[in-house]
Amino acid sequence: MRDPKNCSWLILSSLLAALMSGTAGWSLEPRGFVPADQAITDENKAFVDANYVRTEHMIPMRDGVRLFTVIYVPRDTASEFPFLLLRTPYSVDSWAFSPLTASLGPTPDFDREGYIFVFQDVRGKFRSEGEFDMLRPFNPDKTDAAPPDEATDLYDTIEWLLVNVDGHNGRVGQWGISADGFMIAVGLMHPHPALKAVSPQGTPADFYVGDDFFHNGAFHLAYVFAWVAGNAREKGSSSFRYDSPWAYDYFLNLDVPIAKINQTLFEGKVPQWDEMISHPDYDEFWQARNVSQFLNDVSIPVLNVGGWFDVENFYGSLAIYSEIERRSDRNNSVMIMGPCRHGGWYAWDGDFLANVAFGSKTSLHFREKVQLPFFNYYLKDKGEWSPADFTGFDSGSQRWRSFSTWPPQAGVSKSMYLASGGRLADETPQSEPGDQPWDSYTSDPANPVPFTAEIRNGAGAWWVLEDQRFASTRPDVLVYSGEVLAEDLTLAGPIEVELHVSSAASDMDWVVKLIDVFPDGGPHGSGAPEDPMAGYQMMVSGEIMRGRYRDSLSNPQPFKPGQVTKVRFSLQDRLHTFLRGHRIMVQIQSSWFPLFDRNPQQFISVYDAGPEDFIAAENRVYRVGAQASRIIFNVLSPIASE
Repeated sequence: MRDPKNCSWLILSSLLAALMSGTAGWSLEPRGFVPADQAITDENKAFVDANYVRTEHMIPMRDGVRLFTVIYVPRDTASEFPFLLLRTPYSVDSWAFSPLTASLGPTPDFDREGYIFVFQDVRGKFRSEGEFDMLRPFNPDKTDAAPPDEATDLYDTIEWLLVNVDGHNGRVGQWGISADGFMIAVGLMHPHPALKAVSPQGTPADFYVGDDFFHNGAFHLAYVFAWVAGNAREKGSSSFRYDSPWAYDYFLNLDVPIAKINQTLFEGKVPQWDEMISHPDYDEFWQARNVSQFLNDVSIPVLNVGGWFDVENFYGSLAIYSEIERRSDRNNSVMIMGPCRHGGWYAWDGDFLANVAFGSKTSLHFREKVQLPFFNYYLKDKGEWSPADFTGFDSGSQRWRSFSTWPPQAGVSKSMYLASGGRLADETPQSEPGDQPWDSYTSDPANPVPFTAEIRNGAGAWWVLEDQRFASTRPDVLVYSGEVLAEDLTLAGPIEVELHVSSAASDMDWVVKLIDVFPDGGPHGSGAPEDPMAGYQMMVSGEIMRGRYRDSLSNPQPFKPGQVTKVRFSLQDRLHTFLRGHRIMVQIQSSWFPLFDRNPQQFISVYDAGPEDFIAAENRVYRVGAQASRIIFNVLSPIASE
């Protein structure tokens, strides 16, 4: 942890941490780059007051609903400026030069560059009229009689701005993080002709498959609980507060089924909790809300931004970029993937995350060298813009790398197999005399594997780089380690896991974590016993699969107790070099609590399950011959870029 430079930074950063972690009773996405010196904030505010005029408006949509909008127009009437629009469910008041943002644009450089800044509360939130629906699907029907959606609200807003605001050059840009970025993705499906450049950042694409609410059918419990309690409540209702400082204990001892949480804990004020829970499978409800399927023929320049350690919307960031590439021959879309947590490229310098140092200020580089030049080029015809199609930060070798395609076309597929004695092998293990072909553990929902060793009351974000030694010592976690690497090994692209398993239960979750084990002497071979990085187990990637969905997220099927079954799923994409002297590790478990809800380990309704429905069961993971379990990834030359 770095020392704060002064008291003002400590106060603001503590407030941000409390808001984002849920310890303040609600959840908020990262808000702005907070300067380390209060004098800088005061200087920025004085600049804005001297150079911009603020006005407030209720902009009418096609159905008569009015959206609260704040506009900052430069006082310079001799020039024309582009619009830079941010639409948010988190309140205009938290963005329009609040104490936590310190600028109008993504950074103070935008304020000095000169833009017309527009902030809007989305339909049904804060000072806007209408009904908020965080799961409102895109409506392909754009006739006048069709129900509006976020795409039509964006279209109508731009149309109003062009007619009612003076001093513009006819171009509109849009940016936003997380849910704010989701508004951009939906708008790309029905773009206004004046929309010329957009940057969706840390954006969800499919809430069921891998983003905020579910991962492969497992419910993202601690995160969803904190988010909806603070951000999806009806207007005028108070935020929910935990009565325990420890989420693990709180949810483990919760005496109501998940299906009853809205009525018993949220007083019925979060109807969309019930809406989510009533669709446990990947049915038409969730499929209609997969925005990436509608991203056809996108020709607007798109600066996609994501973080390798984003525990909320990593899946969506990459899915939106990938689908634009696949579906749009004329696309002008690029991807920037840094070593960041959710929104970290905006709120921190990016030279470290948790205890991992990255050797340079990666987020500062993005804000100064990528984000501002992108908007200046497309909205003001200023400067140059010629990035690679995909630029990613290698979280192992700690450097930026560029590729003409993603996944990279170069490289070879590599499998590492689970072997006897907790080993990882390069070749398929064969049966040996006296060696049982499987490893086993007992999964007990009454004692689930925690996702963090930290005592906290929300999901948070730092756990993604927490030392995994706290989990590797548990008897219900299988651990497999490779030999010490004699040379660097670079993983680039998707990671797949193929397990051959059996269980005494009719349903079971499977969690797999790919881990980079640092040398015992620490990253620099110091050998200092107090070095927290000595022997550090860094989680490169981890994912969960609810077993009933192993063959289809839409058509759940039970396990046949004792029958060997193949379970294959993705750990998603990564760009990471395992350095010489490090080891590759795989951990396997059947709970990740309360990050994800507990599986009762019976083929019953998970969300209606009561305490008596949760049972313990023995699981086996097979590792010999045709039933060899393995992890599969693409290996790239450590020095190659495309």
